[in-house]
Amino acid sequence: MRNKLLDIAEQSSLREEPLNFTVGDTIDVHTRILEGNKERVQVFSGVVIARRGHGTSEMFTVRRIVQGEGVERTFPVHSPKIAKIEVKRHGRVRRAKLFYLRERTGKATRLRERKAKPWEVDPGAKKKS
Repeated sequence: MRNKLLDIAEQSSLREEPLNFTVGDTIDVHTRILEGNKERVQVFSGVVIARRGHGTSEMFTVRRIVQGEGVERTFPVHSPKIAKIEVKRHGRVRRAKLFYLRERTGKATRLRERKAKPWEVDPGAKKKS
């Protein structure tokens, strides 16, 4: 049995809106950066290769290639430093962790695109005719 005080503290730090991305999706993570007394937003875009944990300890890892070198960054889901997360593309994968992308280069790192699920579709978007 957990402490009720810990549960209350954990609930207060959780994100209000759910995250609508899965492993394999290409996303933009907008993070708040403090430089002196100024605050700016920095964007890290890449493919989600892992999601782990639950509750306040839930994390996700994003991988991208910068000047031919692979860069991975792990973000806490409920971090107040994350301004917003935009999903650019939904990737179709059959694994929970995509660590095999670390050994691949070039076109071998591409993932197939999957159709968006009904809850992922933007209701304000116009249909193409």
